[in-house]
Amino acid sequence: MDFRPYQIPALVLAALLAASGGTSAFARDHDDARRAVEAGEIRPLADILDVVKGKLPRDVVGVKLEREAGVWMYEFRVVDDKGRLLEIHVDARSGEVERTKEK
Repeated sequence: MDFRPYQIPALVLAALLAASGGTSAFARDHDDARRAVEAGEIRPLADILDVVKGKLPRDVVGVKLEREAGVWMYEFRVVDDKGRLLEIHVDARSGEVERTKEK
């Protein structure tokens, strides 16, 4: 199965978790994410997906926006063709894949 951008809109809500703590700060709601986009701190999720869709293995099953060490990151949860769950961290401004780890 190929990555399909139309699978993502329902996941936008998951990107805007109302949680914080630990070493990262999560976007509290869609207003925080919108303000970050308007301020030029991050690119919209749709833009980032256009940049990384060819780099993500298979299906995106979750996404969240968080700030790590002062840098906004999109964290994609992806299931690869072997059924493994991967966490892929993408710089929310540049769209560069920063790291990938298996969950």
